[in-house]
Amino acid sequence: MRFSHSGPAPTDRHDLQTIQTLLPYLWSFKWRVLLALGCMVLAKVAAVTVPLYLKDIVDQLSMPATLLAVPVMALVGYGCARLLSGVLGELRDAIFARVIQGAVRSVARNVFQHLFKLSLRFHLERHTGGMSRDIERGTKGIGFLLNFTVFNILPTLLEIGMVTAILLHRYSWQFAVVTLTTILLYIAFTLIVTEWRTVYRRSMNDLDSKANSKAIDALINYETVKYFNNEGYESRRYDQNLAAWEASAIKNQVSLSLLNAGQAVIIASGVTLVMVLAARDVTRHQMTVGDVVLVATFITQLYAPLNFLGFVYREIKHSLADIERMFKLLNIHQEVADQPDARPLDSRRAAVRFEDVEFGYDANRGILKRVSFEIPAGHTLAVVGASGAGKSTLARLLFRFYDVNQGRISINGQDIRELSQDSLRAHIGIVPQDTVLFNDSIYYNIAYGSPGASREEVMDAARSAHIHDFVMSLPDGYDTQVGERGLKLSGGEKQRVAIARTILKNPPILIFDEATSALDSRTEKAIQRELAAIAADRTTLIIAHRLSTVVDAHQIAVMEQGRVIEQGTHQQLLALGGRYAEMWRLQQEGEALAE
Repeated sequence: MRFSHSGPAPTDRHDLQTIQTLLPYLWSFKWRVLLALGCMVLAKVAAVTVPLYLKDIVDQLSMPATLLAVPVMALVGYGCARLLSGVLGELRDAIFARVIQGAVRSVARNVFQHLFKLSLRFHLERHTGGMSRDIERGTKGIGFLLNFTVFNILPTLLEIGMVTAILLHRYSWQFAVVTLTTILLYIAFTLIVTEWRTVYRRSMNDLDSKANSKAIDALINYETVKYFNNEGYESRRYDQNLAAWEASAIKNQVSLSLLNAGQAVIIASGVTLVMVLAARDVTRHQMTVGDVVLVATFITQLYAPLNFLGFVYREIKHSLADIERMFKLLNIHQEVADQPDARPLDSRRAAVRFEDVEFGYDANRGILKRVSFEIPAGHTLAVVGASGAGKSTLARLLFRFYDVNQGRISINGQDIRELSQDSLRAHIGIVPQDTVLFNDSIYYNIAYGSPGASREEVMDAARSAHIHDFVMSLPDGYDTQVGERGLKLSGGEKQRVAIARTILKNPPILIFDEATSALDSRTEKAIQRELAAIAADRTTLIIAHRLSTVVDAHQIAVMEQGRVIEQGTHQQLLALGGRYAEMWRLQQEGEALAE
Protein backbone atom coordinates (compact mmCIF):
# COMPACT_ATOMS: atom_id res chain seq x y z
CA MET A 1 0.00 0.00 0.00
CA ARG A 2 1.43 3.37 -0.98
CA PHE A 3 0.79 6.25 1.40
CA SER A 4 0.52 9.71 -0.05
CA HIS A 5 -0.62 13.12 1.08
CA SER A 6 -1.31 14.45 -2.35
CA GLY A 7 -4.67 14.61 -4.09
CA PRO A 8 -8.11 15.43 -2.75
CA ALA A 9 -9.29 14.45 0.67
CA PRO A 10 -10.92 11.01 0.76
CA THR A 11 -14.68 10.89 1.14
CA ASP A 12 -15.00 7.27 2.28
CA ARG A 13 -15.40 6.82 6.01
CA HIS A 14 -14.70 3.81 8.21
CA ASP A 15 -15.73 5.16 11.63
CA LEU A 16 -16.88 1.79 12.99
CA GLN A 17 -13.64 0.13 11.89
CA THR A 18 -11.65 2.96 13.49
CA ILE A 19 -13.49 2.51 16.79
CA GLN A 20 -12.98 -1.27 16.66
CA THR A 21 -9.25 -0.72 16.16
CA LEU A 22 -9.17 1.59 19.18
CA LEU A 23 -11.16 -0.63 21.57
CA PRO A 24 -8.35 -3.10 22.45
CA TYR A 25 -6.20 -0.20 23.64
CA LEU A 26 -9.00 0.83 26.01
CA TRP A 27 -9.85 -2.66 27.21
CA SER A 28 -6.34 -3.09 28.59
CA PHE A 29 -7.58 -0.68 31.31
CA LYS A 30 -10.99 -2.34 31.65
CA TRP A 31 -11.29 -1.99 35.44
CA ARG A 32 -10.55 1.71 35.29
CA VAL A 33 -13.07 2.09 32.45
CA LEU A 34 -15.79 0.30 34.45
CA LEU A 35 -15.02 2.28 37.60
CA ALA A 36 -15.10 5.59 35.68
CA LEU A 37 -18.45 4.61 34.10
CA GLY A 38 -19.84 3.80 37.56
CA CYS A 39 -18.79 7.23 38.83
CA MET A 40 -20.34 8.82 35.75
CA VAL A 41 -23.72 7.13 36.33
CA LEU A 42 -23.80 8.04 40.03
CA ALA A 43 -22.78 11.64 39.27
CA LYS A 44 -25.58 11.98 36.72
CA VAL A 45 -28.18 10.47 39.09
CA ALA A 46 -27.11 13.03 41.70
CA ALA A 47 -27.37 15.84 39.14
CA VAL A 48 -30.92 14.81 38.17
CA THR A 49 -32.07 14.80 41.83
CA VAL A 50 -30.90 18.40 42.36
CA PRO A 51 -34.01 19.95 40.66
CA LEU A 52 -36.27 17.62 42.69
CA TYR A 53 -34.85 18.96 45.97
CA LEU A 54 -35.05 22.49 44.58
CA LYS A 55 -38.78 22.03 43.86
CA ASP A 56 -39.41 20.93 47.46
CA ILE A 57 -37.47 23.92 48.80
CA VAL A 58 -39.44 26.40 46.64
CA ASP A 59 -42.81 24.82 47.49
CA GLN A 60 -42.13 24.79 51.25
CA LEU A 61 -40.86 28.36 51.23
CA SER A 62 -43.93 29.43 49.23
CA MET A 63 -46.30 28.31 52.01
CA PRO A 64 -48.28 30.93 54.04
CA ALA A 65 -46.28 32.65 56.75
CA THR A 66 -48.19 30.83 59.47
CA LEU A 67 -47.05 27.47 58.10
CA LEU A 68 -43.55 28.57 57.08
CA ALA A 69 -40.71 26.37 58.33
CA VAL A 70 -37.14 25.92 57.18
CA PRO A 71 -37.03 22.90 54.79
CA VAL A 72 -33.96 21.40 56.47
CA MET A 73 -34.07 17.96 54.85
CA ALA A 74 -34.63 19.39 51.37
CA LEU A 75 -31.73 21.82 51.82
CA VAL A 76 -29.45 19.03 53.08
CA GLY A 77 -30.49 16.79 50.20
CA TYR A 78 -29.95 19.62 47.71
CA GLY A 79 -26.46 20.31 49.07
CA CYS A 80 -25.47 16.64 49.17
CA ALA A 81 -26.74 16.02 45.61
CA ARG A 82 -24.77 18.99 44.22
CA LEU A 83 -21.67 17.93 46.17
CA LEU A 84 -21.87 14.32 44.96
CA SER A 85 -22.43 15.42 41.37
CA GLY A 86 -19.28 17.55 41.42
CA VAL A 87 -17.04 15.19 43.43
CA LEU A 88 -18.02 12.06 41.49
CA GLY A 89 -17.45 13.94 38.23
CA GLU A 90 -13.91 14.91 39.28
CA LEU A 91 -13.24 11.37 40.55
CA ARG A 92 -14.40 10.00 37.20
CA ASP A 93 -11.98 12.35 35.39
CA ALA A 94 -9.08 11.33 37.64
CA ILE A 95 -9.72 7.60 37.15
CA PHE A 96 -10.18 7.86 33.39
CA ALA A 97 -7.10 10.05 32.84
CA ARG A 98 -4.86 6.95 32.99
CA VAL A 99 -7.04 5.25 30.36
CA ILE A 100 -6.83 8.17 27.92
CA GLN A 101 -3.12 8.85 28.32
CA GLY A 102 -2.28 5.13 28.33
CA ALA A 103 -4.24 4.53 25.12
CA VAL A 104 -2.65 7.54 23.41
CA ARG A 105 0.81 6.38 24.46
CA SER A 106 0.22 2.81 23.26
CA VAL A 107 -1.15 3.89 19.88
CA ALA A 108 1.62 6.43 19.31
CA ARG A 109 4.27 3.87 20.26
CA ASN A 110 2.80 1.22 17.95
CA VAL A 111 2.62 3.65 15.02
CA PHE A 112 6.22 4.75 15.66
CA GLN A 113 7.44 1.15 15.85
CA HIS A 114 5.49 0.20 12.72
CA LEU A 115 7.04 3.04 10.72
CA PHE A 116 10.49 1.64 11.46
CA LYS A 117 9.35 -1.78 10.24
CA LEU A 118 8.36 -0.40 6.85
CA SER A 119 10.78 -0.70 3.96
CA LEU A 120 13.15 1.94 2.72
CA ARG A 121 10.87 2.26 -0.32
CA PHE A 122 8.09 3.71 1.87
CA HIS A 123 10.43 6.13 3.61
CA LEU A 124 11.83 7.37 0.31
CA GLU A 125 8.29 8.13 -0.90
CA ARG A 126 6.85 9.60 2.32
CA HIS A 127 6.28 13.27 3.15
CA THR A 128 7.72 13.59 6.65
CA GLY A 129 5.99 16.86 7.60
CA GLY A 130 2.53 15.68 6.57
CA MET A 131 2.98 12.28 8.19
CA SER A 132 4.11 13.80 11.51
CA ARG A 133 1.08 16.13 11.42
CA ASP A 134 -1.22 13.12 10.84
CA ILE A 135 0.23 11.34 13.87
CA GLU A 136 -0.06 14.48 16.01
CA ARG A 137 -3.70 15.08 15.05
CA GLY A 138 -4.53 11.39 15.43
CA THR A 139 -3.18 11.11 18.99
CA LYS A 140 -4.96 14.33 20.01
CA GLY A 141 -8.12 12.96 18.38
CA ILE A 142 -8.00 9.85 20.58
CA GLY A 143 -7.94 11.99 23.73
CA PHE A 144 -10.81 14.12 22.49
CA LEU A 145 -12.89 11.14 21.35
CA LEU A 146 -12.55 9.30 24.66
CA ASN A 147 -13.05 12.38 26.83
CA PHE A 148 -16.20 13.62 25.18
CA THR A 149 -17.76 10.25 24.37
CA VAL A 150 -17.53 9.03 27.96
CA PHE A 151 -17.95 12.38 29.71
CA ASN A 152 -20.47 14.17 27.48
CA ILE A 153 -22.44 11.97 25.08
CA LEU A 154 -23.11 9.05 27.45
CA PRO A 155 -24.03 11.26 30.46
CA THR A 156 -26.26 13.43 28.28
CA LEU A 157 -28.12 10.43 26.85
CA LEU A 158 -28.49 9.01 30.36
CA GLU A 159 -29.83 12.35 31.62
CA ILE A 160 -32.29 12.62 28.72
CA GLY A 161 -33.69 9.21 29.61
CA MET A 162 -34.06 9.99 33.32
CA VAL A 163 -35.58 13.46 32.75
CA THR A 164 -38.06 12.09 30.21
CA ALA A 165 -39.14 9.40 32.69
CA ILE A 166 -39.62 11.98 35.48
CA LEU A 167 -41.63 14.31 33.23
CA LEU A 168 -43.90 11.46 32.11
CA HIS A 169 -44.40 10.31 35.70
CA ARG A 170 -45.10 13.68 37.31
CA TYR A 171 -46.62 15.89 34.58
CA SER A 172 -48.55 15.95 31.33
CA TRP A 173 -47.23 13.77 28.56
CA GLN A 174 -46.93 16.95 26.48
CA PHE A 175 -43.82 18.02 28.42
CA ALA A 176 -42.01 14.77 27.59
CA VAL A 177 -43.14 14.86 23.94
CA VAL A 178 -41.98 18.48 23.42
CA THR A 179 -38.67 17.77 25.16
CA LEU A 180 -37.97 14.58 23.17
CA THR A 181 -39.10 16.10 19.86
CA THR A 182 -36.80 19.09 20.35
CA ILE A 183 -33.89 16.78 21.17
CA LEU A 184 -34.55 14.51 18.18
CA LEU A 185 -34.84 17.49 15.81
CA TYR A 186 -31.62 18.92 17.23
CA ILE A 187 -29.74 15.64 16.83
CA ALA A 188 -31.10 15.00 13.30
CA PHE A 189 -30.22 18.53 12.16
CA THR A 190 -26.74 18.23 13.67
CA LEU A 191 -26.10 14.83 12.05
CA ILE A 192 -27.22 15.95 8.58
CA VAL A 193 -25.33 19.24 8.53
CA THR A 194 -22.22 17.78 10.17
CA GLU A 195 -22.00 14.99 7.59
CA TRP A 196 -22.22 17.66 4.89
CA ARG A 197 -19.49 19.71 6.60
CA THR A 198 -17.09 16.80 7.16
CA VAL A 199 -15.71 16.96 3.62
CA TYR A 200 -14.47 20.50 4.32
CA ARG A 201 -12.64 19.42 7.46
CA ARG A 202 -11.02 16.46 5.71
CA SER A 203 -10.00 18.72 2.84
CA MET A 204 -8.53 21.20 5.35
CA ASN A 205 -6.50 18.41 6.98
CA ASP A 206 -5.18 17.20 3.65
CA LEU A 207 -4.21 20.69 2.51
CA ASP A 208 -2.69 21.46 5.91
CA SER A 209 -0.53 18.32 5.72
CA LYS A 210 0.47 19.16 2.16
CA ALA A 211 1.47 22.74 3.06
CA ASN A 212 3.38 21.50 6.10
CA SER A 213 5.22 18.89 3.99
CA LYS A 214 6.28 21.53 1.47
CA ALA A 215 7.47 23.87 4.21
CA ILE A 216 9.51 21.24 6.06
CA ASP A 217 10.97 19.90 2.81
CA ALA A 218 12.14 23.41 1.87
CA LEU A 219 13.59 24.08 5.34
CA ILE A 220 15.44 20.75 5.39
CA ASN A 221 16.95 21.66 2.03
CA TYR A 222 17.79 25.21 3.19
CA GLU A 223 21.23 25.22 1.55
CA THR A 224 19.89 24.04 -1.81
CA VAL A 225 17.21 26.75 -1.76
CA LYS A 226 19.88 29.37 -1.08
CA TYR A 227 22.26 27.97 -3.72
CA PHE A 228 19.66 28.48 -6.44
CA ASN A 229 18.25 31.72 -5.02
CA ASN A 230 14.78 30.15 -4.88
CA GLU A 231 13.45 31.69 -1.64
CA GLY A 232 10.73 33.51 -3.58
CA TYR A 233 9.78 30.36 -5.48
CA GLU A 234 9.46 28.33 -2.27
CA SER A 235 7.42 31.11 -0.61
CA ARG A 236 5.04 31.26 -3.57
CA ARG A 237 4.68 27.49 -3.65
CA TYR A 238 3.95 27.44 0.09
CA ASP A 239 1.49 30.33 -0.27
CA GLN A 240 -0.39 28.50 -3.06
CA ASN A 241 -1.03 25.61 -0.66
CA LEU A 242 -2.04 28.05 2.08
CA ALA A 243 -4.45 29.78 -0.32
CA ALA A 244 -6.19 26.47 -1.05
CA TRP A 245 -6.32 25.76 2.69
CA GLU A 246 -7.74 29.27 3.30
CA ALA A 247 -10.58 28.72 0.82
CA SER A 248 -11.45 25.40 2.43
CA ALA A 249 -11.24 26.92 5.92
CA ILE A 250 -13.67 29.73 4.96
CA LYS A 251 -16.20 27.20 3.64
CA ASN A 252 -15.78 25.26 6.87
CA GLN A 253 -16.49 28.34 9.01
CA VAL A 254 -19.53 29.44 6.97
CA SER A 255 -21.06 25.98 7.25
CA LEU A 256 -20.30 25.98 11.00
CA SER A 257 -22.15 29.29 11.44
CA LEU A 258 -25.15 27.85 9.57
CA LEU A 259 -25.14 24.81 11.83
CA ASN A 260 -24.94 26.88 15.03
CA ALA A 261 -27.77 29.17 13.91
CA GLY A 262 -30.04 26.20 13.11
CA GLN A 263 -29.30 24.60 16.48
CA ALA A 264 -30.09 27.86 18.29
CA VAL A 265 -33.48 28.11 16.56
CA ILE A 266 -34.43 24.54 17.52
CA ILE A 267 -33.41 24.93 21.18
CA ALA A 268 -35.07 28.34 21.59
CA SER A 269 -38.31 26.97 20.11
CA GLY A 270 -38.30 23.93 22.41
CA VAL A 271 -37.58 25.91 25.59
CA THR A 272 -40.25 28.49 24.76
CA LEU A 273 -42.89 25.83 24.11
CA VAL A 274 -42.09 24.02 27.38
CA MET A 275 -42.39 27.25 29.37
CA VAL A 276 -45.74 28.01 27.66
CA LEU A 277 -47.02 24.59 28.77
CA ALA A 278 -45.77 25.21 32.32
CA ALA A 279 -47.40 28.65 32.48
CA ARG A 280 -50.68 27.16 31.26
CA ASP A 281 -50.71 24.47 33.94
CA VAL A 282 -49.88 26.98 36.69
CA THR A 283 -52.88 29.12 35.69
CA ARG A 284 -54.99 25.96 35.81
CA HIS A 285 -53.59 25.16 39.28
CA GLN A 286 -52.24 21.88 37.95
CA MET A 287 -48.64 22.85 38.78
CA THR A 288 -47.05 24.71 41.69
CA VAL A 289 -44.34 27.32 41.51
CA GLY A 290 -41.93 24.58 42.57
CA ASP A 291 -43.04 22.48 39.59
CA VAL A 292 -42.31 25.38 37.24
CA VAL A 293 -38.85 25.74 38.80
CA LEU A 294 -38.35 21.97 38.45
CA VAL A 295 -39.31 21.91 34.77
CA ALA A 296 -37.30 25.05 33.98
CA THR A 297 -34.25 23.67 35.78
CA PHE A 298 -34.55 20.33 34.03
CA ILE A 299 -34.83 21.98 30.62
CA THR A 300 -31.91 24.33 31.27
CA GLN A 301 -29.86 21.50 32.74
CA LEU A 302 -30.66 19.28 29.76
CA TYR A 303 -30.23 21.78 26.93
CA ALA A 304 -26.94 23.18 28.26
CA PRO A 305 -24.97 19.96 27.55
CA LEU A 306 -27.18 19.31 24.53
CA ASN A 307 -26.04 22.60 23.02
CA PHE A 308 -22.46 21.49 23.70
CA LEU A 309 -23.31 18.07 22.27
CA GLY A 310 -23.50 19.58 18.81
CA PHE A 311 -19.93 20.82 19.09
CA VAL A 312 -18.84 17.52 20.60
CA TYR A 313 -20.43 15.49 17.81
CA ARG A 314 -18.72 17.63 15.17
CA GLU A 315 -15.37 17.28 16.90
CA ILE A 316 -15.84 13.54 17.39
CA LYS A 317 -16.45 13.16 13.64
CA HIS A 318 -13.32 15.20 12.99
CA SER A 319 -11.37 13.18 15.56
CA LEU A 320 -12.50 9.94 13.94
CA ALA A 321 -11.28 11.26 10.58
CA ASP A 322 -7.92 12.19 12.17
CA ILE A 323 -7.61 8.84 13.97
CA GLU A 324 -8.58 6.96 10.80
CA ARG A 325 -5.80 8.70 8.88
CA MET A 326 -3.27 7.79 11.57
CA PHE A 327 -4.46 4.17 11.71
CA LYS A 328 -3.94 3.94 7.94
CA LEU A 329 -0.24 4.11 8.71
CA LEU A 330 -0.63 0.88 10.72
CA ASN A 331 -2.31 -0.75 7.72
CA ILE A 332 0.57 -0.06 5.34
CA HIS A 333 2.00 -3.37 4.22
CA GLN A 334 5.34 -4.34 5.74
CA GLU A 335 7.26 -5.13 2.56
CA VAL A 336 10.28 -6.66 4.33
CA ALA A 337 9.10 -8.83 7.23
CA ASP A 338 10.56 -11.62 9.33
CA GLN A 339 9.35 -15.11 8.60
CA PRO A 340 7.39 -16.73 11.47
CA ASP A 341 10.29 -19.13 12.08
CA ALA A 342 13.09 -16.58 11.47
CA ARG A 343 16.34 -17.64 13.16
CA PRO A 344 18.76 -15.29 14.93
CA LEU A 345 22.23 -14.82 13.46
CA ASP A 346 24.95 -15.27 16.07
CA SER A 347 28.52 -15.46 14.80
CA ARG A 348 31.65 -13.34 14.98
CA ARG A 349 32.82 -14.73 11.62
CA ALA A 350 30.57 -14.27 8.61
CA ALA A 351 30.97 -15.40 5.03
CA VAL A 352 28.76 -13.46 2.58
CA ARG A 353 27.57 -14.82 -0.76
CA PHE A 354 25.48 -13.24 -3.56
CA GLU A 355 24.06 -15.90 -5.89
CA ASP A 356 22.50 -14.82 -9.23
CA VAL A 357 20.88 -11.80 -7.53
CA GLU A 358 18.44 -9.76 -9.58
CA PHE A 359 16.76 -6.63 -8.27
CA GLY A 360 14.96 -3.50 -9.38
CA TYR A 361 13.35 -0.69 -7.39
CA ASP A 362 10.33 -1.01 -9.67
CA ALA A 363 9.19 -3.54 -12.24
CA ASN A 364 10.16 -1.38 -15.21
CA ARG A 365 13.74 -0.72 -14.20
CA GLY A 366 16.17 -3.49 -13.32
CA ILE A 367 19.25 -2.51 -11.31
CA LEU A 368 21.12 -5.77 -10.64
CA LYS A 369 21.30 -8.58 -13.18
CA ARG A 370 22.48 -12.03 -12.09
CA VAL A 371 25.12 -10.67 -9.71
CA SER A 372 27.26 -13.33 -8.06
CA PHE A 373 30.29 -13.06 -5.77
CA GLU A 374 31.54 -14.33 -2.43
CA ILE A 375 33.31 -12.66 0.50
CA PRO A 376 34.94 -15.31 2.69
CA ALA A 377 34.94 -14.66 6.43
CA GLY A 378 37.60 -12.11 7.33
CA HIS A 379 38.20 -11.06 3.69
CA THR A 380 37.62 -7.77 1.92
CA LEU A 381 35.81 -7.35 -1.38
CA ALA A 382 35.85 -3.98 -3.11
CA VAL A 383 33.19 -3.07 -5.69
CA VAL A 384 34.05 -0.39 -8.23
CA GLY A 385 32.34 1.01 -11.28
CA ALA A 386 30.65 4.03 -12.76
CA SER A 387 27.83 5.85 -10.98
CA GLY A 388 24.51 4.03 -11.43
CA ALA A 389 26.15 0.63 -11.85
CA GLY A 390 24.30 -0.69 -8.78
CA LYS A 391 27.11 -0.64 -6.21
CA SER A 392 25.21 0.98 -3.32
CA THR A 393 22.23 -1.27 -4.02
CA LEU A 394 24.39 -4.22 -2.91
CA ALA A 395 24.72 -2.68 0.56
CA ARG A 396 20.98 -2.01 0.80
CA LEU A 397 20.16 -5.60 -0.12
CA LEU A 398 22.72 -7.05 2.31
CA PHE A 399 21.26 -4.85 5.06
CA ARG A 400 17.86 -6.12 3.90
CA PHE A 401 16.28 -2.76 3.30
CA TYR A 402 14.79 -4.58 0.31
CA ASP A 403 14.40 -8.25 -0.61
CA VAL A 404 15.89 -9.53 -3.85
CA ASN A 405 13.57 -10.19 -6.79
CA GLN A 406 15.47 -13.33 -7.78
CA GLY A 407 18.50 -15.19 -6.52
CA ARG A 408 19.80 -15.41 -2.98
CA ILE A 409 21.99 -13.59 -0.47
CA SER A 410 23.39 -15.76 2.30
CA ILE A 411 25.56 -15.37 5.40
CA ASN A 412 27.34 -18.54 6.55
CA GLY A 413 25.13 -20.46 4.12
CA GLN A 414 21.85 -19.12 5.56
CA ASP A 415 19.52 -17.12 3.33
CA ILE A 416 19.20 -13.70 5.00
CA ARG A 417 15.41 -13.84 4.41
CA GLU A 418 15.36 -16.72 6.93
CA LEU A 419 17.17 -14.66 9.58
CA SER A 420 15.62 -12.15 11.96
CA GLN A 421 16.22 -8.59 10.78
CA ASP A 422 17.35 -7.41 14.21
CA SER A 423 20.11 -10.01 14.47
CA LEU A 424 21.14 -9.53 10.83
CA ARG A 425 21.56 -5.78 11.18
CA ALA A 426 23.30 -6.15 14.54
CA HIS A 427 26.05 -8.00 12.64
CA ILE A 428 26.53 -5.28 10.02
CA GLY A 429 28.11 -1.87 10.40
CA ILE A 430 27.89 0.67 7.58
CA VAL A 431 29.54 4.00 6.85
CA PRO A 432 27.25 5.49 4.19
CA GLN A 433 28.28 7.90 1.48
CA ASP A 434 25.67 10.45 2.60
CA THR A 435 26.13 10.80 6.36
CA VAL A 436 23.13 12.19 8.24
CA LEU A 437 23.50 12.99 11.94
CA PHE A 438 20.93 13.55 14.67
CA ASN A 439 20.35 17.12 15.85
CA ASP A 440 22.19 16.42 19.09
CA SER A 441 25.74 16.43 20.45
CA ILE A 442 28.79 14.87 18.83
CA TYR A 443 28.98 12.48 21.77
CA TYR A 444 25.39 11.35 21.23
CA ASN A 445 25.99 10.73 17.53
CA ILE A 446 29.09 8.61 18.13
CA ALA A 447 27.54 6.76 21.07
CA TYR A 448 24.55 5.91 18.83
CA GLY A 449 26.65 3.05 17.47
CA SER A 450 26.40 1.38 20.88
CA PRO A 451 24.12 3.31 23.29
CA GLY A 452 25.36 1.34 26.30
CA ALA A 453 29.05 2.11 25.69
CA SER A 454 31.14 3.93 28.29
CA ARG A 455 32.48 7.43 27.69
CA GLU A 456 36.02 6.07 27.34
CA GLU A 457 34.89 3.61 24.65
CA VAL A 458 33.21 6.45 22.76
CA MET A 459 36.42 8.50 22.91
CA ASP A 460 38.52 5.52 21.77
CA ALA A 461 36.25 5.15 18.73
CA ALA A 462 36.67 8.87 18.03
CA ARG A 463 40.46 8.51 18.24
CA SER A 464 40.35 5.61 15.78
CA ALA A 465 38.33 7.78 13.39
CA HIS A 466 40.88 10.65 13.83
CA ILE A 467 38.24 13.08 15.11
CA HIS A 468 39.05 13.16 18.84
CA ASP A 469 41.57 16.01 18.61
CA PHE A 470 39.16 18.10 16.52
CA VAL A 471 36.35 17.53 19.01
CA MET A 472 38.53 18.47 21.97
CA SER A 473 39.48 21.72 20.22
CA LEU A 474 35.84 22.84 20.21
CA PRO A 475 34.60 25.06 23.09
CA ASP A 476 31.97 22.51 24.13
CA GLY A 477 33.99 19.42 23.22
CA TYR A 478 31.89 16.30 22.88
CA ASP A 479 28.79 18.28 23.94
CA THR A 480 28.95 20.39 20.76
CA GLN A 481 25.59 20.38 18.96
CA VAL A 482 25.85 19.31 15.30
CA GLY A 483 22.60 20.96 14.10
CA GLU A 484 19.81 19.64 11.87
CA ARG A 485 21.18 16.67 9.86
CA GLY A 486 24.69 17.63 11.08
CA LEU A 487 24.78 20.89 9.08
CA LYS A 488 27.15 22.55 11.58
CA LEU A 489 29.90 20.09 10.65
CA SER A 490 31.77 19.81 7.37
CA GLY A 491 31.33 16.80 5.12
CA GLY A 492 34.63 15.31 6.29
CA GLU A 493 33.81 15.86 9.96
CA LYS A 494 30.40 14.21 9.56
CA GLN A 495 32.02 11.27 7.78
CA ARG A 496 34.52 10.75 10.58
CA VAL A 497 31.69 10.81 13.15
CA ALA A 498 29.96 8.12 11.07
CA ILE A 499 33.17 6.07 10.99
CA ALA A 500 33.57 6.45 14.77
CA ARG A 501 30.06 5.18 15.55
CA THR A 502 30.54 2.21 13.22
CA ILE A 503 33.83 1.41 14.98
CA LEU A 504 31.98 1.61 18.30
CA LYS A 505 29.32 -0.84 17.06
CA ASN A 506 32.09 -3.40 16.47
CA PRO A 507 30.21 -5.67 14.01
CA PRO A 508 31.65 -8.74 12.22
CA ILE A 509 30.56 -7.39 8.80
CA LEU A 510 31.57 -3.93 7.60
CA ILE A 511 30.29 -1.91 4.65
CA PHE A 512 32.16 1.21 3.55
CA ASP A 513 30.09 3.05 0.94
CA GLU A 514 32.49 5.75 -0.32
CA ALA A 515 33.45 6.09 3.35
CA THR A 516 36.29 8.57 2.74
CA SER A 517 34.88 10.48 -0.24
CA ALA A 518 34.50 13.73 1.73
CA LEU A 519 38.02 13.67 3.24
CA ASP A 520 41.15 15.42 2.06
CA SER A 521 44.02 13.24 0.77
CA ARG A 522 46.10 13.45 3.95
CA THR A 523 43.21 12.60 6.29
CA GLU A 524 41.99 9.95 3.87
CA LYS A 525 45.30 8.10 3.99
CA ALA A 526 45.33 8.17 7.79
CA ILE A 527 41.72 6.95 7.90
CA GLN A 528 42.44 4.30 5.29
CA ARG A 529 45.19 2.84 7.49
CA GLU A 530 42.80 2.85 10.43
CA LEU A 531 39.99 1.29 8.39
CA ALA A 532 42.38 -1.39 7.17
CA ALA A 533 43.24 -2.22 10.78
CA ILE A 534 39.54 -2.25 11.72
CA ALA A 535 38.65 -4.46 8.73
CA ALA A 536 41.30 -7.04 9.62
CA ASP A 537 39.61 -10.35 10.45
CA ARG A 538 36.21 -8.86 9.52
CA THR A 539 34.14 -9.52 6.43
CA THR A 540 34.25 -6.21 4.57
CA LEU A 541 32.44 -4.83 1.53
CA ILE A 542 33.99 -1.62 0.18
CA ILE A 543 32.10 0.43 -2.37
CA ALA A 544 34.55 2.88 -3.91
CA HIS A 545 35.07 5.30 -6.76
CA ARG A 546 38.77 6.03 -6.23
CA LEU A 547 40.64 2.85 -7.13
CA SER A 548 43.71 3.87 -5.11
CA THR A 549 41.71 3.18 -1.92
CA VAL A 550 41.02 -0.48 -2.75
CA VAL A 551 44.29 -1.81 -4.19
CA ASP A 552 44.90 -3.93 -1.07
CA ALA A 553 41.49 -5.63 -1.13
CA HIS A 554 41.51 -9.44 -1.36
CA GLN A 555 39.17 -9.24 -4.36
CA ILE A 556 37.87 -6.41 -6.55
CA ALA A 557 34.61 -6.68 -8.50
CA VAL A 558 33.99 -4.32 -11.40
CA MET A 559 30.33 -3.51 -12.04
CA GLU A 560 28.78 -2.05 -15.15
CA GLN A 561 25.05 -1.63 -15.85
CA GLY A 562 24.09 -3.90 -12.95
CA ARG A 563 26.47 -6.77 -13.83
CA VAL A 564 29.82 -7.94 -12.48
CA ILE A 565 31.98 -7.85 -15.60
CA GLU A 566 35.42 -8.45 -14.02
CA GLN A 567 36.68 -9.84 -10.72
CA GLY A 568 40.14 -10.46 -9.26
CA THR A 569 42.97 -8.85 -7.34
CA HIS A 570 44.35 -5.46 -8.30
CA GLN A 571 47.29 -7.01 -10.13
CA GLN A 572 45.13 -9.62 -11.87
CA LEU A 573 42.73 -6.98 -13.15
CA LEU A 574 45.55 -4.77 -14.40
CA ALA A 575 47.04 -7.73 -16.21
CA LEU A 576 43.66 -8.51 -17.73
CA GLY A 577 43.74 -5.14 -19.52
CA GLY A 578 39.98 -4.69 -19.39
CA ARG A 579 37.60 -2.14 -17.89
CA TYR A 580 39.44 -1.96 -14.54
CA ALA A 581 42.78 -1.34 -16.20
CA GLU A 582 41.22 1.47 -18.24
CA MET A 583 39.70 3.06 -15.13
CA TRP A 584 43.05 2.81 -13.32
CA ARG A 585 44.87 4.48 -16.19
CA LEU A 586 42.38 7.34 -16.40
CA GLN A 587 42.48 7.98 -12.65
CA GLN A 588 46.29 7.90 -12.56
CA GLU A 589 46.42 10.41 -15.41
CA GLY A 590 43.92 12.63 -13.61
CA GLU A 591 45.94 12.58 -10.38
CA ALA A 592 49.13 13.38 -12.29
CA LEU A 593 47.49 16.40 -13.93
CA ALA A 594 46.13 17.55 -10.54
CA GLU A 595 49.68 17.59 -9.14
